[in-house]
Amino acid sequence: MSTQTDTTSRPEPAAQVPPRLRMTGISKRFGAVRAIRHADLTVRPGTVHALVGENGAGKSTMIKILAGVESADTGKVEVDATPASIRGASDALTLGIATVYQEPQLFAELTVSENIFIGRELRRGVQVDWAAQNAQVVDVLDLLGLPARVATATVADLPIATQQQVSIAKALIGHARILILDEPSAILTDAEIDVLFSVVRRLVDSGVSVIYISHRLDELFRIADEVTVMRDGATIGTYPIQDLSVRKVAELMVGGILTQERAVRAPTQDTPALELAGLGLLGSFHDVDVTVRPGEVTGLYGLVGSGVSEIAACVYGIHQATSGSITLDGRQVRPKSPGHAKRLGIALLPANRKKEGMFSFQSIAFNISAGHLDLLSKGRIWVDRAAERAVARDLIKRLSVKTPNERQFIGAMSGGNAQKVVLARQLVARPKVLVLTEPTQGVDIGAKEEIHKIIAELAADGTAVLVVTSDLPEALRVADRLIVVRGGTTTVEFGPDATQVDVLAAAAGHEESGAPSMSSGDPS
Repeated sequence: MSTQTDTTSRPEPAAQVPPRLRMTGISKRFGAVRAIRHADLTVRPGTVHALVGENGAGKSTMIKILAGVESADTGKVEVDATPASIRGASDALTLGIATVYQEPQLFAELTVSENIFIGRELRRGVQVDWAAQNAQVVDVLDLLGLPARVATATVADLPIATQQQVSIAKALIGHARILILDEPSAILTDAEIDVLFSVVRRLVDSGVSVIYISHRLDELFRIADEVTVMRDGATIGTYPIQDLSVRKVAELMVGGILTQERAVRAPTQDTPALELAGLGLLGSFHDVDVTVRPGEVTGLYGLVGSGVSEIAACVYGIHQATSGSITLDGRQVRPKSPGHAKRLGIALLPANRKKEGMFSFQSIAFNISAGHLDLLSKGRIWVDRAAERAVARDLIKRLSVKTPNERQFIGAMSGGNAQKVVLARQLVARPKVLVLTEPTQGVDIGAKEEIHKIIAELAADGTAVLVVTSDLPEALRVADRLIVVRGGTTTVEFGPDATQVDVLAAAAGHEESGAPSMSSGDPS
């Protein structure tokens, strides 16, 4: 893919034209967490301005402030050189600021026209003026390159790419001058991304300013005019796209090459405990090759929309693969359900502990024993509560869970300690393969270090561990081998000497990431 900026379709805006948007000295704190320390953002009229940074850099908070979802603690916002006060989403819309999120925010059972005008219907007397609404929608759809018949189509009947264009049309009906696109390509195919970019170019040609947020750095060189980089809650700088490369953006995002000391492990045996060969799930991922040996931590890293979470779900039987094979201890298996995967010796730590991993109003002991009642029941009639408490106390001690006792409600615990309890459940019946998805998501730095230590101890004890994470420093810290997933397939494998810059560049599509492609087998 080319990394040259496509500037042929629109002229360079005049330098003397005032900025469409200027945010200066923005800061935001959530309790003890300082999400933004000091950030500035200047966006010119009729341009695509990319905002990039690692997870936690502050870009999402910056956008929420602009969209009126959050209020800044300090700083100023100007729109078209006029001071702006954004106290809520309605203020943002009045100023012509609209946000299109990764997942279309539409009502599937309504028509496109109904979705676009919902809450602001055009009326003739007390009746909705459907003809006038449809006429306005047709005009906007024409700007986006969509046929007039889409106006009366039901949203559920439209492809996801068209639904996203409808979300953009909804913003334009509100006379958006600043359009925020938050990870717009994460759920799109390559062909659909081409359509999206065509729409974006039409919008900037009409004078709309687009703020484009994406982890896929290669995309920036197809669509962006300027790039603002955020790191650790501050803006590092704003750069013309022609002065950058994928690697340079990656270096700015991570602050150079970061290394952390960690123990060097060797697998306890050569035979893989888990092997995925050509694994695929129609519409999600394909040709995935992964091996995990006993005593080894293999990392699976990918950006938003890469397919990594779906791979983990297939291994645990949540989804059934449509191609390829899963081999466990040399025997091909096909997990049909989570229960079946558990019986095979596979355990999964879910990414969203609150929704998928814990019973908030139950005790630690209950949460640890859930799913293992067959091991803790007498004669398979009732649960041996004494055994349940003993198992819980043992795992509380092993994982250093901070709690008065095993009767504590998990919902009252800190995020890090709650995560340890959810992890403890996976260790009741010692698994052959432990799949950890986003194992430290939403926990503080101290708890993160403790969980990393637990992962290392599990591997040292002979467990095969597969860590699926979008946290790159974490992936590099815990994994003996790191496999990058991009575009729904495994692409590059890194050893223990990998750097953040190399891995991030590979995940974003840089062809000279410094590591061999898995498919080529090139050892250089």
